[in-house]
Amino acid sequence: MAKKNNVFGWVKNLKDGRVEAILEGNEENVSRLVEWAHGGPANARVEDVDIRNEKFTGEFSKFDVLY
Repeated sequence: MAKKNNVFGWVKNLKDGRVEAILEGNEENVSRLVEWAHGGPANARVEDVDIRNEKFTGEFSKFDVLY
């Protein structure tokens, strides 16, 4: 979904079941991805989405899934 929307950064599953992500891209594309995260992928159970906006740094040039 991130690559489809030209969003860069990373995502990873945390041991406690939460998911953490850093996203960079234009505001519309990032907003679209955040909106998708409220429902999550098939078979996901999303209880809450906590968003923190930070200053754009441009440090990412791709999107990675971290383990």
